[in-house]
Amino acid sequence: MKEVLPEDGVIRKLWIGETAKYREHILRLDPESRRSRFAGGVSDDFVRHYVDLTAGLETVVHGFFVGGMIRGGAELRPLGPHLPDQAEAAISVEKPWQSHGVGSALLRRTLLAARNRGFQHLHMACLAENRRMQQLARKFDAELSFDFESVVGEVAASRPTPMSLMRELMSDHHGFATAMLDLQTRMLRA
Repeated sequence: MKEVLPEDGVIRKLWIGETAKYREHILRLDPESRRSRFAGGVSDDFVRHYVDLTAGLETVVHGFFVGGMIRGGAELRPLGPHLPDQAEAAISVEKPWQSHGVGSALLRRTLLAARNRGFQHLHMACLAENRRMQQLARKFDAELSFDFESVVGEVAASRPTPMSLMRELMSDHHGFATAMLDLQTRMLRA
C-alpha cells in the first residue's frame, strides 16, 4: 500500500548510525509536542539520555524522513520479559508535519512491526488533553481508558502471517534503498 505523505517524505526504519538524527528530531519538537510525547516536560539532557537508551534496547524505531532529516518518529518498545506479548508505542511529529497523515502512517508501520514480532497488545499512553493522539488511537480501534490525567489506549495486534512478514520485508528493502540513495545524493552535493 502506497502511503501519501507530505513534502515527498518517506517512512522507514532507522538504521544503525542514525541515532543522532532521531535525537535531533526529538530535540526539535516544540514544547507542546515534546510534552505530549513524554507526558510531561522533559529537559534536553533527558532527551539525549532517553534516545541513547532507546538505541540500546530492542526498540524498533520508524522515522518520517524529509530531505534526509527525521521529522516524525514512532517507537515500538517491548515491555520486558515478564510481559513478552506486550509493547508500548510512542509517536512524535514535528509541528509543521502534524495533521498531514504522518502519525497515521507511522502508527500503521508500528502496528505491522508489532504484529510480526508477536506482540498481542500495544499500549499507547498520552495526556488527557492530547486529543490528537486519542483520535489516532481510535482510528486504529484502540480501547481507551482514562487514568488520573492520562489516557491509555490498547490495540490488540493480529498474529503474523506470511503476507504481513512480506509487507515488512518489502518496506525494509524499500527503506534501505531510499536511505542509500539519500546518502549518495548528499555525498554528491558535498
